[in-house]
Amino acid sequence: MTTVDSRQIPLEEYLLDDRSSYVKLPTVSLPEGSEVLVGDEAWRAAMDMATTATGHPLVAVDVYPGADVAAIADRIRQVLPEADVIDVEDEAAADRAVIDALIARNLTDDRVFGVMSHFTVDEFYDAQRLAALQRRIEERTGPTVIVGWGADLAAGRRADALVLVDLARWEIQQRLRAGATNWRADNGDEDILRKYKRGFFVEWRTADRHKRTLFDRIDLLVDGNAALDVAGAVRGGDFRQALSDAATAPFRVVPFFDPGVWGGQWMKSTLDLDPSMANYAWCFDCVPEENSLLLEAAGRIVEIPAMDLVLSRPRELLGERTFARFGAEFPIRFDFLDTMGGGNLSLQVHPLTEYIRDTFGMAYTQDESYYMLDADEDAVVYLGLKSGVDADEMLAALRAATDGEHPFDAEKYVNVFPARKHDHFAIPAGTVHCSGANSMVLEISATPFIFTFKLWDWGRVGLDGVPRPVHLDHGEQNIQWERDTEWVERNLVGQVEELRREPGLVEERTGLHELEFIEVRRHWFEQEAAHDTEGTVNVLNLVEGDEVEIVSPTGAFAPYVVHYAETFIVPAAVGPYLIRRTANSRSERFGTVKAYVRGTRTSDA
Repeated sequence: MTTVDSRQIPLEEYLLDDRSSYVKLPTVSLPEGSEVLVGDEAWRAAMDMATTATGHPLVAVDVYPGADVAAIADRIRQVLPEADVIDVEDEAAADRAVIDALIARNLTDDRVFGVMSHFTVDEFYDAQRLAALQRRIEERTGPTVIVGWGADLAAGRRADALVLVDLARWEIQQRLRAGATNWRADNGDEDILRKYKRGFFVEWRTADRHKRTLFDRIDLLVDGNAALDVAGAVRGGDFRQALSDAATAPFRVVPFFDPGVWGGQWMKSTLDLDPSMANYAWCFDCVPEENSLLLEAAGRIVEIPAMDLVLSRPRELLGERTFARFGAEFPIRFDFLDTMGGGNLSLQVHPLTEYIRDTFGMAYTQDESYYMLDADEDAVVYLGLKSGVDADEMLAALRAATDGEHPFDAEKYVNVFPARKHDHFAIPAGTVHCSGANSMVLEISATPFIFTFKLWDWGRVGLDGVPRPVHLDHGEQNIQWERDTEWVERNLVGQVEELRREPGLVEERTGLHELEFIEVRRHWFEQEAAHDTEGTVNVLNLVEGDEVEIVSPTGAFAPYVVHYAETFIVPAAVGPYLIRRTANSRSERFGTVKAYVRGTRTSDA
């Protein structure tokens, strides 16, 4: 008998009767007639584009930090031996000591948390070296290719052909875990949490700010996630058209999965993941800041960060009111937390809005909710404090537990509620909480996602053998002690309100508290359910049923098929849409949960 933990639970218990058709590599179509160039074709095409413009062609290859600039430059030298290929980072980047001093305040001494930066890429370059490089480029006498983060800057934004080598954050994380350094850093052996922090708070913010100035001008986009000999590339016009098309039709981002110390078995079996993995703890199923889009033409793929769509088409994607409120940020996050056959999540609390803004420079906070996609009979959620808890006593017990010898008695201080399939628990910032073992949680939340203050981690160490960081100093400043048993039962548990009932259709409001900005609606239906974005982005998951399709009543887009447990995005620009069973559907009933930003619909005006 195959088992998944020490309790000898049969793995077969975690298999659905009908295996999911969950699509792990969803694609977005490039416009008709697009061509995906592969490998060295891209560099030849870039030089051809530049050669038509000037006698001494200049190609700027701007590279997202995390890509191997030296390897890219070497490859270009092999393909274009007639060109002078210059690594702009080696030529003009500021010294490491200067960069480290510049960003030290943003990185802080903390292992996990920094302060959001507002740097621009030019601040990481030495002004004199950059000026000298620009003079060298202006005086060129033959074909020249400049490569690196900020190549467009070195070219004075006057390159004859502009190329962007783009890179998804999930791929960057894999490289950092494998020993890669941060940009211009000597930290290959550093703790991955510190590397990620440097990317999150400094490099990626700066890089996205820079990249946004390139989108309307790039002649070629190259997939920096793939090996150089097989990487796909697409012409700038086709890239821009694909993003415009994506902002007017339903789509999915590419999910990624990761193991963890508390990870379970549900996703592995139900979503048909690698059976050799010990567990899967996480799935980011809709976090555009981290996820990718796969642009496809004639079976060839170009992977780009999903944030490219958010940054380049925010009004069409988010809607005018949501964009006015959040800017070019995707404010809603859907992810999976799998503890089926695993363990409890860490006991934790998230920062209040004022605290996250003043301490970390974030504009809004990490409000959450747990939607139970599945649950065993013993599943529970820890939520809020028991009435009468003494704050000083609880904090003293938490501090004593940090020595590893005095386990924290969580159930003495924290409410424990049974969790059943399709329950929805609201978790506004400041509420002590965690999911227990044997649950499959669809987390419907605000997008900030690393601001978890662990209070107690059940005496565990991370997968790397190092104790996971606990942040009691932050946590105690954010715990809302008045959220006791009565308050939680009245505000956060069982908050389901029926809004509409028709033959074959029920619409409910469920989940998030009035302190949170996300509205969640659940639709149960037998044949179809009508929706309307009403001018704001919708994020949905098929929580019941095998397969549905998203249809435009006017035929504005082709029917889009969605399977059980898949999260999908309906851009604000879509307007009215139907969700209905497909000809292949075998389920008798279907259920979707839909999230959107409160107060941004046209009917709210």
